[in-house]
Amino acid sequence: MMARLRQMGPGAMVTAAFIGPGTVTACTLAGANFGYTLLWALLFATVATIALQEMSARLGLVTGKGLGANLAELFAGSVLRWPMIALVGVALYAGNAAYEAGNLSGAALGVEAIAGEGAFAPAIVGLAGVAGALLLTGRYAVIERALIALVAVMTLAFAATFAITRPDLGALFAGLFTPDIPEGALLTVVALIGTTIVPYNLFLHASAVARKGGSAKDLGAVRADASLSIGIGGLIAILIASTAAASLFAQGLAVENAGDMARQFEPLFGASSRYLLGVGLLAAGLTSAITAPMATGFAMAEILRLPSEAKSLAFRAVALSVLAIGAALSLAGVRPVEVILAAQFANGLLLPVIAGFLLYAMNRSQVLGRYVNGWIANGAGFLVVLVAAGLGLRLVLRTLRWL
Repeated sequence: MMARLRQMGPGAMVTAAFIGPGTVTACTLAGANFGYTLLWALLFATVATIALQEMSARLGLVTGKGLGANLAELFAGSVLRWPMIALVGVALYAGNAAYEAGNLSGAALGVEAIAGEGAFAPAIVGLAGVAGALLLTGRYAVIERALIALVAVMTLAFAATFAITRPDLGALFAGLFTPDIPEGALLTVVALIGTTIVPYNLFLHASAVARKGGSAKDLGAVRADASLSIGIGGLIAILIASTAAASLFAQGLAVENAGDMARQFEPLFGASSRYLLGVGLLAAGLTSAITAPMATGFAMAEILRLPSEAKSLAFRAVALSVLAIGAALSLAGVRPVEVILAAQFANGLLLPVIAGFLLYAMNRSQVLGRYVNGWIANGAGFLVVLVAAGLGLRLVLRTLRWL
């Protein structure tokens, strides 16, 4: 029991990372535009995330190294080393800088929902300061505890807003178990999957587990942490989409983001509902504003074979630069919903590549010994990669036809 309690945390960090403004925005738009129809995509994404993140956590626990460090060793001396570094660098550094703008903007929308108009810019500065201070501490345990607390806050906030709107439970369960992609919903499906199965979380989870310590005998506890924490994250996403379906879709109201949903809630369900949703969006944005730079710092330092401890210069330089770029983009007036959805879309297309790297590492017996993937894990992993690649290809082909 004590071993299981000591291993709690890395899974919660993954949940803190993927339940950000991108998830809240994508789920809000899915529910507002298509009702309960796309809930199956969130269920699939949650199960797929658990499968992939278990592999990432197992890699970190058994090897004592993050995914980036393992890839650096696997590709050492290979002609593919620098292409791999370039691909991961672009996917993580550039992608997470865009994510960070969306994270901070989304959290600021939550502040606006609570405090009113005019709070957006000051909120960006304040939130970036809080995230930067936590990252500068260089203390993994402090960051982990802060993220777990924020996950608890947003879980309670989104569960309360779900209860207030009283969704149709019959339609909810039908949407969960009846796959369907209505006309015009493909981009939303890709965004829902891309916002849940986040490529940078594969790097974050392995690094977090490795830094927490332990050995292969703790694998059960690590798996339990991942399944429970990510399952809670998937439930939060389903609650958000169902809340939007029960309120906005049912009333025929148009929105662009969760901040709009919070403002629409007040005349429908009272002022408390707006504040609850605002608190949830604020917590979601702040957790992701911390984890995106953190994951990038770990991954880039590991891949480049630089010191990757949270107190190292390389980690802090990468993490804080991602935070600074995100804050600058947010303050430059880029529309938050466009930044968030663009980042989600890009990561949905990049997911098959990053997941492919992970599967490659998980089948190397010289790295994992008897803890390599079995046929069930490989089957689940390849299924996720194929589905993600198929959705992305279909979207690209449709886009080309429009041009």
